[in-house]
Amino acid sequence: MLQQYERVLVAVDGSKEAERAFQKAIQVANRNDAALGLVHVIDTRAFSSVANYDTSMADKATEYADELLSGYKEDALKAGVTKVESYIEYGSPKTAITKEAAKAFQADLIMCGATGLNAVERLLIGSVSEYIIRHSPCDVLVVRNDVPDYK
Repeated sequence: MLQQYERVLVAVDGSKEAERAFQKAIQVANRNDAALGLVHVIDTRAFSSVANYDTSMADKATEYADELLSGYKEDALKAGVTKVESYIEYGSPKTAITKEAAKAFQADLIMCGATGLNAVERLLIGSVSEYIIRHSPCDVLVVRNDVPDYK
């Protein structure tokens, strides 16, 4: 039996891995005539101490997120996806994707890239994709960047 997805959420951050996940999410959304949700998480932990001195940092991060999501949305619409929603979340990417964005979008599939943190960060705090797999309220597809496409 083939799984039908109605609401596909993809996490994007501008990286090569996220771009590949986005491209595959377009394919899944088109095959299933599904809505596509785009989420970008602004990791406020990364600049919380700096923000006390430079309040424009959060504004710049939000502006970047808006531009990034607008570009992805435009690309998805051009590729034939008819229903596209975008979300900017703030906080830890791990919890923002699984707890806030997935629930707000009512996702039945979350797609994300496989990498993003270096080996030391993964050892100390764990990868975002690993957390999503363990805590997601729905199915998860982790897209690998180093695996060729098979048709």
